[in-house]
Parts: sequence; C-alpha cells; structure tokens
Amino acid sequence: MKIIIHGGFFSESEQSHKVKVAKQNSLKAIAKRSFEYLEKHSAAETVVFAVKLLEDNELYNAGTGSQIQSDGKIRMSASLMNGETQKFSGVINIQNVKNPIEVAEVLMKEDDRVLGDNGAKIYAKKNGFSDYSTETVQRRKEFEEKAKSGGKGTVGCVALDQNGHLAAATSTGGKGFELEGRISDSATVAGNFANQFCGVSCTGVGEDIVSNATAAKIVIRVTDGMKIEEAFRKTFSELKEIDGFAGAISIDHQGNIFHQNSHPTMVFASFDGKNFGVFE
Repeated sequence: MKIIIHGGFFSESEQSHKVKVAKQNSLKAIAKRSFEYLEKHSAAETVVFAVKLLEDNELYNAGTGSQIQSDGKIRMSASLMNGETQKFSGVINIQNVKNPIEVAEVLMKEDDRVLGDNGAKIYAKKNGFSDYSTETVQRRKEFEEKAKSGGKGTVGCVALDQNGHLAAATSTGGKGFELEGRISDSATVAGNFANQFCGVSCTGVGEDIVSNATAAKIVIRVTDGMKIEEAFRKTFSELKEIDGFAGAISIDHQGNIFHQNSHPTMVFASFDGKNFGVFE
C-alpha cells in the first residue's frame, strides 16, 4: 500500500517560512491519516477521503479557500478516476458545495459521469449536498487587492491499495480572476488519470497541462512498458517544448512512487506506512 498527495505549488502562497512549515505539517498529517484509512478501504475510497481533507484545509486552493473568479464568484472542479474499473467522474465549475470531490464520487454510479456548472449544482442538491460558502477572508482580501496567485494551486491524491488497485483524485478552486466559464485541467484526463498500471494527479497551469495531456501521457507510457521515471522524463520534456508549468504525482502498479515538477516547488507528501517523503 502506498499513498501520495499534493497541494499545488508553494509559489501560489506568500513566501514565508511559517506558511511553508504549515503546509509541510498538514501534508504529512493528511498523508498519514489517509494511509491509515487506506488500510481498511479501497484506493478509490481513499483518494476521495484524502482530497476531502485537503479541500477542508484553507491552506489550499480547493474547496474551502478556493480562488475567486473575475466576476466575484467561486467555481470549483474535481474528478475521480478508478483504475480498477477505469471509470472517470467529475464536476466542472460547481458552486457553493463544500467538497466537490464527494459530488464527483457520487457521480461514479451514473451513466452521465461528468457534469458542469448549474447541472452539477442541481445534481448535488438532489443528492443531499447543502449550500456552503467556500470563501475565506484571505481569498476575499486577495480578490479585492487584485493579488493574483498565478493559478498554480490544486490538490490531489494517488493511492495503491492492498489488492493492487490504483486510483487518482484531483480538486481545484481555479486560478483566480479567470474568465467566467474557464475550465481547468482537474476534471479532465489531462490532469487526473489512472488505470491498472499507473495513477497520476497534476497541478500547475491548467492550459499547459491540457495542451500536454500530461496525466494521460504518463499513464499510457507506463501501460506500454516504460518505467515510471522514463514516462515522466519524456512527458515533461514535451511540456518544456511549450514552456509549460506543471507538477505531477504518481504511483505505478509495482508500488513505485514518483513526482516531478517543471518549476520549484510543488508541495507534496508520500507515505508507505513507515517512511514519509515531503517537499523541502
């Protein structure tokens, strides 16, 4: 069993030692708690559990603490990919929901598994999700001061369970100040993808990740026989060709954990039951 989580790029927050330590500590705590959950649950259940914890933490740009768009509203996106069933579900630009990843999880049972905007919100209400404001004082202050973060904040998780099954989940509050209707990579297979061979969750500039098809490329290359390190190296070399900004976390079916980012520093934590891996 293995687990790795990410919380976007540290550069999207104020550059202070206090924030860095807070993120390191929170990621380690969430990774450990999620691994303990993984011991009795599937990979698909666990990635939702981990991402929900990240969405609930105001340090990250997902769920509570999401960025505010140019029209003053918060729209969030999230997706789940079950590597065992090879099914993908997600919500795009959903509003006033505390945990978008939970809506994505419920959608997994539907034939229509990716919903956007108002349709996603209607579905959430029908399935018992109450209205919830994810706005924080800090995000409102940033919006009023036009303090753009650069749009590199997302959270995600990849897990390998005791049965050898993989899953990936990703959630974002967007890049802030974007055009109304802009869609990120987080609810696409470019940003979140898994099968029985590999799982990947991405963060960074959504447009770059979509243009590079980052997550899907890495997973497909591992599926076709590439080692996970080689799949990352090839995919990130192609990302460099378009001057792309991205980071990705991954686990393959053999339990190899790997992560890479094009620009320092993606914040992450991994745990295998004994050892942590964290950003420095």
